Amino acid sequence: MASYTHLSLAEREELSRLVAAGAGVRACARSLSRSPSTISRELRRDHLTRAAYRATAAHPHAQAQARARHPHRKLDRYPTLQAVVCGQLAQGWSPEQIARRLRLRYPTDMTMRLSHETIYTYLYVLPRGALKRELLSYLRQRRPSRRRRGHRTPRHERIPSMLSIEERPAAVADRTVPGHWEGDLLVGRRNASALGTLVERTTRATLLVPLQAKDARSVRLAFARELRTLPQQLRVSLTYDQGTEMAEHRLFTKMTRMRVYFAHPHSPWERGTNENTNGLLRQFFPKGTDFTRITPQQIKHVQWLLNGRPRKVLQWRTPAEVFPVLLH
Repeated sequence: MASYTHLSLAEREELSRLVAAGAGVRACARSLSRSPSTISRELRRDHLTRAAYRATAAHPHAQAQARARHPHRKLDRYPTLQAVVCGQLAQGWSPEQIARRLRLRYPTDMTMRLSHETIYTYLYVLPRGALKRELLSYLRQRRPSRRRRGHRTPRHERIPSMLSIEERPAAVADRTVPGHWEGDLLVGRRNASALGTLVERTTRATLLVPLQAKDARSVRLAFARELRTLPQQLRVSLTYDQGTEMAEHRLFTKMTRMRVYFAHPHSPWERGTNENTNGLLRQFFPKGTDFTRITPQQIKHVQWLLNGRPRKVLQWRTPAEVFPVLLH
């Protein structure tokens, strides 16, 4: 079913002519290829009689009602804010990065402040056309519509004795203490293979973990083997999503002495460093990659390249430069 779009001015003008000629609701609907209920609602909107309907009055009134129903469209009201947001989307910034940066750049100008949800909402309610396609193409996921945040069946029972991210010490969130990691799987072609990814929250140092399989035992052993090469002070905790590959987290903790904290379901922003890293890795391993055909040497080469990139958050130093300092 095609998505509903509001009547255009040209359609309202045609409707006005049809009404003046005495056409009924269904005849008007057929002529405009619209639902009869759409035409009926249009003719009822603040018009005492059908004969009083005029496009020149109906169209601006409908637009005013739409603006009243959507007062959150701040980007329509402030062209300067709209220009800044669209420009930074074009540079590859995420809506959250834009919203956070605006707070720093305009600390006292409330006309230049908005949330990342407002940006997403603006993008997805834009009328279909070239502008909408262009702006949505800047988003990393590039979905034509936003996914509904439905209530999926919780997986708590599949991962016993989970420690919630809410129990994680405040120092982890502040990134003031090194040794706290985020983990995930980069899934390959047809969900049949995967690559383990581990990112240290303070330095953004990344470990890429070749996997023989993505079941809980294989992931536990591979992650533990990789992390046990580090001194204990640099392996304190791991934050993970609620994927069942981490179902053996208690055994993992015994092997590494690292506590595992689980993010809330469908909350990737709670592991934003790892999510961002996985996005960067798609440059090297596009969707559809068969990780069984990628050698460990190739994987470690990509790890070396990623850790050698300068990062703004590190004052343009690289993770490879910052991380070894913590070893001493």
